Amino acid sequence: MTNTPTVDSPSILSPAQFLGHWQGHRRLSRRVIEAFPEDQLFSFSIGGMRPFGVLAWEIHQVSELTLNGMRTGEWTMPQWRDGTSADRVELLRVWDELTARIQAELPTVDLNFFSQVHPLPWGEMSGWDAAIYTIDNEIHHRGQGYVFLRALGTEPPAFYER
Repeated sequence: MTNTPTVDSPSILSPAQFLGHWQGHRRLSRRVIEAFPEDQLFSFSIGGMRPFGVLAWEIHQVSELTLNGMRTGEWTMPQWRDGTSADRVELLRVWDELTARIQAELPTVDLNFFSQVHPLPWGEMSGWDAAIYTIDNEIHHRGQGYVFLRALGTEPPAFYER
């Protein structure tokens, strides 16, 4: 990892608390994926938004990019269309694999990562901002999934049960 400028990093959450927070969002997003009717996950859309299955793959890719960046300092732009499929079983399989990696690898991240500035594909951010961006992106797209589920007449999972 190269030496980079640092910024003040909030110390509101411990690494263990941050891990629990991120994993809670991942569990909830997984339940949203499971709530979709099989034939609608990769096809249903409103107002030109991408189907939730496509959004879930993006959540996965951004999360994987962030975890890899946290561990290695490398922030390679994902190949947004490569490595994705329209198969819920495959999506959930890789989702679960990444969830296990986050559980195992996040506690090993150097705490200096969070205060350093990193060159992400979409601009420079502190490690803390990059980590929070990943969760914000997931929440944003999961919200779209909630709208889709309601439009399909399906009750989404309770957002507060993470």
